[in-house]
Amino acid sequence: MKLIDQYANSIHALQDVGQLFFQRGWSVGTSSNYSVVVNREPCQLLITASGKDKGRLAEEDFVLIDEAGQPVHAGQPKSSAETLLHCVLAKHAGAGSILHTHSVWGTLLSQYYFSAGGFAMEDYEMLKGLDGVVSHQHTEWVDIFDNTQDIASLANELSQRFVDGTAPAHGFLMRQHGLYTWGKTIEDARRHIEIFEFLFECLVRKQTLFDATGSPAGIG
Repeated sequence: MKLIDQYANSIHALQDVGQLFFQRGWSVGTSSNYSVVVNREPCQLLITASGKDKGRLAEEDFVLIDEAGQPVHAGQPKSSAETLLHCVLAKHAGAGSILHTHSVWGTLLSQYYFSAGGFAMEDYEMLKGLDGVVSHQHTEWVDIFDNTQDIASLANELSQRFVDGTAPAHGFLMRQHGLYTWGKTIEDARRHIEIFEFLFECLVRKQTLFDATGSPAGIG
């Protein structure tokens, strides 16, 4: 049985996400990866295959994996290189869907603030689009993890952060890489991507418009 026969709704929803994010410039050049939890017992995720154009995902460009990131069926394409991060977030964050983007804004911020370990976003009305945030008077800390090809090590670090109670609340960045966020559903995770990416763009544009005193650059 083909995956599309069993998971058509999930596949079509992730295809729509890919087209939207490609059009917005958040998932270009085969970057990014998306997943949705399709079973909890046992835990199984449907995730994008490695190296696929996210703006043109075909029905065959998905892999069914178990909680250890291994393919459930033989003969499937190779899953994303960052599969284990999806597994950790599905297990520890209770995520129903995990989405990863590579925007210009997130990439710049992840480089600029890496030495500080992250940065805060506060007092923006759009923060209310994040799960559990009910007021603009909220501070959202965005952790920045170092970029690495050793995804197993990063997955272990992220897992330990959940155990220690120091895990990111809604999302995190990887240095000079991109954003990870999640939600109970694909729609929730997509909304989180939209909120984060809007705010990332605001922060970068603000830094180009305002000087250190908070006044518009070149004015006053």
